[in-house]
Amino acid sequence: MHIPIAQPSLGKEENEAVLAVLASGMIAQGPVTAAFEDEFAAYCGVPHAVAVSNGTTALHAALLAAGVKPGDEVIVPAFTFFATASSVSMCGAVPVFADVDAATATINPADILTKVTSKTKAVIGVHLYGQPCDAGAVRDICDDKDLVFIEDAAQAHGAEYHGKRAGALGDLACFSFYATKNLATGEGGMVTTASDAYDARLRRIINHGQSEKYLHAELGYNYRMTDINAAIGRVQLGKLDGFNRRRQENAAYYSTHITAPGLVLPSVAPGRTHVWHQYSLRLTDAFPLSRDEFMAYLRERGIGCAVHYPVALSRQPYYAGAAIYPVAESLAASVLSIPVHPNVTDEARAYVCDTINGVI
Repeated sequence: MHIPIAQPSLGKEENEAVLAVLASGMIAQGPVTAAFEDEFAAYCGVPHAVAVSNGTTALHAALLAAGVKPGDEVIVPAFTFFATASSVSMCGAVPVFADVDAATATINPADILTKVTSKTKAVIGVHLYGQPCDAGAVRDICDDKDLVFIEDAAQAHGAEYHGKRAGALGDLACFSFYATKNLATGEGGMVTTASDAYDARLRRIINHGQSEKYLHAELGYNYRMTDINAAIGRVQLGKLDGFNRRRQENAAYYSTHITAPGLVLPSVAPGRTHVWHQYSLRLTDAFPLSRDEFMAYLRERGIGCAVHYPVALSRQPYYAGAAIYPVAESLAASVLSIPVHPNVTDEARAYVCDTINGVI
């Protein structure tokens, strides 16, 4: 049996949607992208969604729309993918790391408070692995300190915080539609917002700074999505809730059937709906194998696995000299993701559990 760690769920409907775009002759950004924006905004429960070329450009555009400039500081979690911090650096600003909560691996609101200075402009809360951060606490801090709250929802399409969907929790929210995401278009992204002003600025930023054709009001970029990607996205959006339900079923099965000692299984905080972009175990000293040995053991038996992420952002060479963030570094040393995507069958997930429980 071979079970990949990630696998896009694409079918005939996506093929037909792409072929229709190719037949139309409009293969750049056009009406299909506009329709995808409208549908994604409605799904998230906000009035605006701006389609972009990937999740990193979504973050960069959102930061620029929020007015982040050289010399500003933006607080980001110390444990997440590199783009959360690098997008801040792309603005000429300084990412300031905050440690994460040990139970959820999302940014710790108490540590945010210790990092706010007169230079702080925004906070990025990452909904890591598909579980929303403590958005209520982050929102309160941002309101109290007059900061912009940006969601990094790259892994959290359809996730909820107290009944409100990711994408509607912050001032701006950034999604990725990379090939392995819960909603996949190959490459692509989206920025959602309830603000008319942010929406207008985002649309200039991603289109060379144009306020109208060939009239450039500010410095901008070519961050546009194409109708080809949008066509896939519209079909995927219609399937997203079903994909997420299957991920939730697989995660629930793992959580009741993995019994090997020395493993800490992921938990879901009260009031949050997890969409399980990743199911990440944590190895403790009581587990009989090292992480590398465990990965080799699983791969030899056809089970894909990966580390998300092996290095805390504060330990990345580009950010050398940052302080120590103990929870982030502990997670980087101990987490291991196993397959949880919708294509994991009942037979496959039982095999995964039996294989893990068979470690001696």
